[in-house]
Amino acid sequence: MPLLDLDDPAERLLGRCLLRQAEADPDRDFIVWDTEHFSYGRVNELANASVRGFGDLGVSAGDTVSFYLDTGPEWVWSTLGLNKAGAVWVPTNVDYKGRWLAESFEDGAAKLLVTDAHLLPRIQELGGHPFEKIVVRGDAAGADLGVPLIPIEALCAKPGPEPDIDDLSYGDTASILWTSGTTGRSKGVMQSHNVWIRAALDGVENSEVRSDDIIYSCLPMYQSAAWVANVYRALVAGIPCAMDPRFSASEFWDRTRHYGASMVFTLGAMHMFLWNAPERDDDADNPVRVAGFVPLPDALIPKFKERFGIEEIPQGYGQSEVMSLMSRRPGKPYTENSLGEPAAGIEVRLLDDGDREVPIGEVGEFSIRPEVPHAIFNGYFRNPEATVEAWSNLWYHTGDLGRRNEAGEFFFVDRKQDFIRFKGRNIASFAVEAAVAARPAVAQCAAHGVTSEQLAAEAELKVCIVRQPETELSAEEIARFVNDTAPYFFVPRYIEFLDELPQTPTGRVQKFRLRERGLTPTTWDARVVGFEVKR
Repeated sequence: MPLLDLDDPAERLLGRCLLRQAEADPDRDFIVWDTEHFSYGRVNELANASVRGFGDLGVSAGDTVSFYLDTGPEWVWSTLGLNKAGAVWVPTNVDYKGRWLAESFEDGAAKLLVTDAHLLPRIQELGGHPFEKIVVRGDAAGADLGVPLIPIEALCAKPGPEPDIDDLSYGDTASILWTSGTTGRSKGVMQSHNVWIRAALDGVENSEVRSDDIIYSCLPMYQSAAWVANVYRALVAGIPCAMDPRFSASEFWDRTRHYGASMVFTLGAMHMFLWNAPERDDDADNPVRVAGFVPLPDALIPKFKERFGIEEIPQGYGQSEVMSLMSRRPGKPYTENSLGEPAAGIEVRLLDDGDREVPIGEVGEFSIRPEVPHAIFNGYFRNPEATVEAWSNLWYHTGDLGRRNEAGEFFFVDRKQDFIRFKGRNIASFAVEAAVAARPAVAQCAAHGVTSEQLAAEAELKVCIVRQPETELSAEEIARFVNDTAPYFFVPRYIEFLDELPQTPTGRVQKFRLRERGLTPTTWDARVVGFEVKR
């Protein structure tokens, strides 16, 4: 396995990593797309051709280029070509439309867009866009967006020489990733070449990548995980990355067999869909050796391993601004549900609101200080106010709360803004949500605080609930269920049933909108109805 020697900062450029792998083993597969195989040498050629192609379209060093594009191999050489040219790629969620899409395009400040033909109507519906030219994959016949439409094939139509990238720095911004938008308007996280490479190398170490491994990716390319856990991990390790356009629970294991994939990575509920699928006699008959099912409760890890015949299911914790933040080291025992230890290159502390480190066992905010240059993000794109707000006393504040034990292991508690304080007690909203969601008739729920009438610094607990279809469920039943099965202080004072929870296009609940909603005439109040909480 030609694992790259990246001790020299000059080598820690994404385009140079591609060149080095192409030099070392040009015929080795890099990207596999169903039955199509693109070697390291071929991807390097296509990346160099796209440098020329983007240059012909007016793109130069420092420019941003927006991508509103379904997953496909073109992503890989197009973005690596842009990075070789010193330009910056900006992915947009393909589920975005309307206001979300308009804001993403506006905030990206790009004059060139790369998109799919079937997405052009969504752009047209905006009534205007900031682009001077649009590169289109697919048949755009009949489309009129008021600017030239260039077929994506034109980007790589002319071979290009290996560009001179000696003027580039490993700390230069390579891409801009949007935050989820759960707290308000999305922010553009500026990621350097080195942030990507640092996190990819950390993944190689923690997954114990082998020379004969094949990574399988079915994540959307607008997500950072598709790159850091799949494409770039393959790039620095010199192994293949097999790609599919989307995740399918019913086809997942068959696709790993198709590719002979030994490494997979899924996020959120994806692996739970795999777990909840009907068991098959051939569940364990697959080539997967290491599965990054993140997050996965410790109690389920041995069950997943047994059912699907997996050797290792590593766990970790990160966010767009830091990428790899915590991970469990191979072969080390960890306490149940531990996040593990800090990744290389960063110092991690749990700080209080005065930026003082909290004692062991107490809750504090995960705060990061780089130990080496360019270990975390370069700030928020065109948003210096948000950048300054995120930093205090030389610490980047993640907005996540955690605890640490005597052994130095860290544990996630909650998002800071979702941590509810009442009567001297701190309550994690996600723990309350888990208690409520255990009631079978609950389809979805979200817990948040409502400012206390007695003390503005504290909050009463409210839970908003979406019922399962064709079920009946009262607020009293929920309150009694929680009281019987969870700590008494998890019983919400307020409960409201909604048809749906406000969400981002990626399905993440926007709790700030629930907090803005506050109490309504349909909110159930335990105190008003005289509900008695049993201690």
